[in-house]
Amino acid sequence: MSVHSPASGTRTRNPGALDGPNKARPSVSRASLRRVLATIIWPRRWLLLLGLLLIGINKLAGLVIPWSSKVLIDDVIGRQNTSLLPLLLVAVGGAVLMQSASSFLQTRLLSVQAQHLIATLRGRVQRHLLRLPVAFFDDNQTGALVSRVMRDVEGVRNLIGTGLGHLVGGALTAVVVMILMLRISVPMTLFTLVPIALFGALAGRAFKAIRPIFRERGAINAEGFHAETHEDGVFARGVQRIFDNVRKSLTATSLLTSGGVLIMGLSAVLIMGVGASLILRDAMTVGDFVAFSLYLGVMIAPIMQMTRIGTEVTEAFAGLDRTEELLANPPEGHDRTARYREDQAVLHDVSLRAAAGTMTALVGTSGSGKTTIAGLAASFLVPDSGVVTVDGHDLTTVTLDSYRSQLGVVLQDEFLFEGTIRDNVLFARPDAGEEALRRAVRAAHVDEFTDRFDEGLETLIGERGVKLSGGQRQRVALARAMLADPRVLILDEATSNLDTESEALIQQSLAELMVGRTTLVIAHRLSTIRRADQILVVEEGRIVERGTHDQLIAADGRYRTLYEYQARI
Repeated sequence: MSVHSPASGTRTRNPGALDGPNKARPSVSRASLRRVLATIIWPRRWLLLLGLLLIGINKLAGLVIPWSSKVLIDDVIGRQNTSLLPLLLVAVGGAVLMQSASSFLQTRLLSVQAQHLIATLRGRVQRHLLRLPVAFFDDNQTGALVSRVMRDVEGVRNLIGTGLGHLVGGALTAVVVMILMLRISVPMTLFTLVPIALFGALAGRAFKAIRPIFRERGAINAEGFHAETHEDGVFARGVQRIFDNVRKSLTATSLLTSGGVLIMGLSAVLIMGVGASLILRDAMTVGDFVAFSLYLGVMIAPIMQMTRIGTEVTEAFAGLDRTEELLANPPEGHDRTARYREDQAVLHDVSLRAAAGTMTALVGTSGSGKTTIAGLAASFLVPDSGVVTVDGHDLTTVTLDSYRSQLGVVLQDEFLFEGTIRDNVLFARPDAGEEALRRAVRAAHVDEFTDRFDEGLETLIGERGVKLSGGQRQRVALARAMLADPRVLILDEATSNLDTESEALIQQSLAELMVGRTTLVIAHRLSTIRRADQILVVEEGRIVERGTHDQLIAADGRYRTLYEYQARI
């Protein structure tokens, strides 16, 4: 393995934080709409059409009562045509049953589809998240990403389950009812259009203002996932920000609702006056007026529901905007020129070669560039200048899966998953046999403490392995690396969390693990790297010294100063 960067320096860059204050945002609203049509609506078009058909049947059945009211008043009562009464009652009863059945079927159909879609979308977002570059997670808190996966896709329920279906159904109902109202009275129908148009204009402006509020709420909720409860000030400010956000949205929706009630109430007063005038002039029957009023109620009901449905749909699109931002991040390997400090060169004229089967140690102060070099070797970072080669192949031309299948990484603060010790060791090779597992456990001296546990390897270790000591967690991580049997091994001071007894046990295991492997060690405890084939002293992004331990001690330079300082501590 070799790493080379020119004298001008190697820059690296993280993909950037989501919801960053200076992040330029594309028109994700249109992108979200296109994605909804292409990936949500179209693949389920037949089910959605069936749902819309059921909604249409439900709405049309609801028009039977206004029609039957006219027949009852004008024909059955007014003209004493009692023979129509049984047929009228059967028609109304059938319509009620049809409404009930269609309401159940469409709700169940669309709600189940909505839940299935939420599960599918969450899985897609999760898979995409796992394919993002490692550097992406440096700028994005875990809680914010959990919010993207769990909360932001939740609004899809309102798109499929209730929102879009009822919007379309309400619009179709409004068209049919408008035609029926025009047949009864053109003047009265025209009078109703004025307040409805005013309400539509008010709703449009309100929803345009509400959407950014819901988007902001999603960001605040994401922050809430990672606000430690002991940080009282941070938590209190987060609660206050959510309250302020909810207050804004409630104020906007309340104004919309009250405005709609006022406009429609004034419309009813106007219709009463006009209707009474037409009846007195024999231009309209009482049955026509009652039917018109009921039709108007049928049309106004979904319009008034626009406050709730429109809010749900607006919130859903706000969540999809945020989901779109996450999905827009290219997966690792898609853009092999990523950097994380675009305005600053991290490495300068760094050139090193690690022969197969040798151990290379990186030492230096914090922030000197050791982790960046290791990140380049691990393919977590890619230089915008210079080259990293493995067996003579440029690492940018090698598929990540093929390279990382040969790579083992043990960090200073190794991550363990909630589950058993066995599960965590087998994470590297889930298909490994029992004998291979036992060899790794013995080599890392994990059995030294698991033999004392009642459940042995089946012991549950809690989230991040909290039920184990630091040394025990590190030994489990080493067993995992040993089971993986990698050709390239990167150790970030893998023994730093061990006590003296544990370190003594592990050092021999590490020596066995590194045999025949190309090993890169980030060393803070210099006593652990005395046998390294080469030691590189890194300062301010440059390799200022290189050689074996004895050579660097004899050189009486920076390495000797660091070594003697640690020896005195």
